Amino acid sequence: MIKDFRALLDRTQDAMHRVAVYSSTSEFIKYNSHNKTYISDEQLHPMELCIYHGIKVQVEYLDGECIFEVCQCTGSQIWRGGDRRNDWVWVKQHAGWYCGALNGHLLWQLQGLFKIKLLNENGAFLEYWLALALTTIPENYGNMDSVLKFVQVRNAPAAIALQVFSVGYIVGCTHVIPEIGTSSNTGDRRNERCIVNSHIDLVTWNYVCN
Repeated sequence: MIKDFRALLDRTQDAMHRVAVYSSTSEFIKYNSHNKTYISDEQLHPMELCIYHGIKVQVEYLDGECIFEVCQCTGSQIWRGGDRRNDWVWVKQHAGWYCGALNGHLLWQLQGLFKIKLLNENGAFLEYWLALALTTIPENYGNMDSVLKFVQVRNAPAAIALQVFSVGYIVGCTHVIPEIGTSSNTGDRRNERCIVNSHIDLVTWNYVCN
């Protein structure tokens, strides 16, 4: 059972994921705790940690009705006897960020959900609910394709492909359609580019508008 941050790193088999979890979590803690100095391994590794596999998000339809969606993330574990389930979600970006029809949101694929607990300089415990996700970059500045009438996104470069962020920025589930498959010679089963299926429900339609 994973009980601390060191155990999470040890259980993360993918080297790229392990580096992203370590560096992004460190940067997140420094920024949110206003501690701009270096955070050592001795401070990070013993942090109490709990992994979870879903998050409930309240979303609003165009008519004002509010419902709850559950975004699932099993990481490397199977889902109900089948394959892994790591949902695509809408992630709200920082104030002032705008990209065409995406209206201040990006769609990222969850890779992990975890809560960390640490002791601050005042002797009080702080809890952070975090997510690890594969990120995307909008094509055509986030504007809809003139023919398809959908927004297209592509995989982010390796340097920024994985991000750790607060689950508070997740505003709902989204739906994507794989468009271009990667070469089987690379061993990478991810698709290079996806179409944002903004017509599948009113919530998704509400996030994508020209």
